[in-house]
Amino acid sequence: MRIFVPGRICLFGEHSDWAGGYRRIDSRIEKGYTIITGTNQGIHANVQPHPDKLIMSATDVDGNRFGPFEIPMDVDALRDQAERGEFFSYACGVAYQIATHYHVRGLQIDNDATDLPIKKGLSSSAAICVLVARAFNRVYDLKMTVRGEMEYAYQGEIVTPSRCGRMDQGCAYGDRPIMMTFDGDRLDVEELPVRGELHFVIVDLCAGKDTMEILAALNRCFPSAADEGQAGVQEYLGPINKQILQKARDAIVCNDAERIGELMVEAQRLFDEHLAPACPSQLTAPVLHRVLSYEPIQPHIWGGKGVGSQGDGTAQFVCRSQDDQDRVVELIESDLKMPCLKLTIRAAQKVRKAVIPAAGFGTALYPASKATKRELLPVIDRAGVAKPAILTIIDEAIVSGIEQICLIVQPDDERFFAELLTRPTKVEQLNRLPQEVRDYEARLMDIGRRVTLVKQEVQDGFGHAVHCAREWVANEPFLLMLGDHVYASDTETACARQLLDAYEAHGTSVVSLRGTPGREVSHYGVAAGTWREERLLEVSEFVEKPDVEYARKHCRVDGVGDDEYLTLFGHYVIKPGVFDFLQEHIEHNLRERGEFQLTSALDRLRQTDGFLGLVVQGQRFDIGDPESYLATLNAWRKR
Repeated sequence: MRIFVPGRICLFGEHSDWAGGYRRIDSRIEKGYTIITGTNQGIHANVQPHPDKLIMSATDVDGNRFGPFEIPMDVDALRDQAERGEFFSYACGVAYQIATHYHVRGLQIDNDATDLPIKKGLSSSAAICVLVARAFNRVYDLKMTVRGEMEYAYQGEIVTPSRCGRMDQGCAYGDRPIMMTFDGDRLDVEELPVRGELHFVIVDLCAGKDTMEILAALNRCFPSAADEGQAGVQEYLGPINKQILQKARDAIVCNDAERIGELMVEAQRLFDEHLAPACPSQLTAPVLHRVLSYEPIQPHIWGGKGVGSQGDGTAQFVCRSQDDQDRVVELIESDLKMPCLKLTIRAAQKVRKAVIPAAGFGTALYPASKATKRELLPVIDRAGVAKPAILTIIDEAIVSGIEQICLIVQPDDERFFAELLTRPTKVEQLNRLPQEVRDYEARLMDIGRRVTLVKQEVQDGFGHAVHCAREWVANEPFLLMLGDHVYASDTETACARQLLDAYEAHGTSVVSLRGTPGREVSHYGVAAGTWREERLLEVSEFVEKPDVEYARKHCRVDGVGDDEYLTLFGHYVIKPGVFDFLQEHIEHNLRERGEFQLTSALDRLRQTDGFLGLVVQGQRFDIGDPESYLATLNAWRKR
């Protein structure tokens, strides 16, 4: 299994994590707030289980190899090694915490590539800790959320002599910016959606600072301020920081790089005013300020500030464009001889394509399904227009922003869909129709130009049908919709659009969910997990059509009604990595109930990349059997 964990950089709110921790002593102290994001550089590793040892090999940024280090998976041995404070201690600290709370065997980690500089305020040690926590989680499927991985990484690191802050392990959230709130021992995390690209440059100042001296000086200002200077430290890390962070959050969400730059300049000015006097030997930072004010780069940046504990360690700039980012790196590296890293925060890749399997025989609707495809059976809307069900599904995809649609069809059925979508109605027939229907004919032909028909030569299950679209999808996330269900939103936002919004906000594969009573649970795929926010579940397990006893034991979710479960609603936004798992199932003939299923491939994607579930505000209508089809006709007209 391949794992990558990035470093993290603090964009705003340095030191507020531990300052907010003092609220456990005095609730009058303001909460801490910070915004961090993962870097483009990090720790790369292959991981696999080991019967009884923790074994780790490492590679530094220069390509030098170290290890293998190895130790028995014994809690006492792991704790002793962690307390020594050497490189391997970070891995041992996390393994100690995992072994204390879970029944696991060992782990072999080959950190075969590292492009993350160490000791530059980018949390390289935290990245190692998250890597180990994530490796145990994925190899042994411990059902941890990202938050759980972050917590075990933190608990593991503090077993070592390191005294990291709570923000460091935020690198677990990857390359998405997050806002963290620190309230004593409580930590809240908000992922910040990004609408476009933001271009940063991170500069190694090639100087020195004593982080322990900085932290010792600032900690003397808490929990009670003894003089005006200490009160200024509390003021900056409390109310001032809160105000700046709220503005910075809004600027990031709005993709306002200029405003971000202004806030960086303001944050640095106020830091120098309120915090630098508390530790002048380290925070006066002449090298940092010389770089921040370096005249040749000013036309290319919106602003900049220090990073992490501040001082002469690392600087960051937000640039006006990608070209300006390149120019800033060129100027600083050539003129000032300081190495730079590029950091680009990107929006989640836009979902442009939808896949709709429509290759089933429709056994429950025989003999009607012998005359026409069930996906072509009509549903009648409130306007009295009779549309083939597949058009209703395609309409929802297009309204939701999808540009291209793939229908998976049987070879013998291709003509039915081609007749509907690509062959114009004869003029003499069209002229007999009402004007509004003739107008829809033009729309129908436009829809046909968006649709590609892909044949499923052998009907071998839902997973097999989805796999048929692999070449067409290519390396893009895609929307998957069922061909035998139609959907109605309870809001002004289409059900599919709700799912796409969740994907664009979090950059993680997401499935739509609905509550289903236990007596019906054996008919559906089921998701279990932990709530990340209202209506958004971090999925810890997918189960295909469990019996009610299994569901009661393994699939309960807090806050869902008694004997009710979250079942798959029928819309998915899936990253293309799912095709690798489907391909593996097909090559090794890994069938479930005689067919290749999708749910088990989704569960493997969950283990390696994470998966979210969104409780959709809407209703699903089945057209797959006579009773359901009749109920759909009645409900669809009235909705």
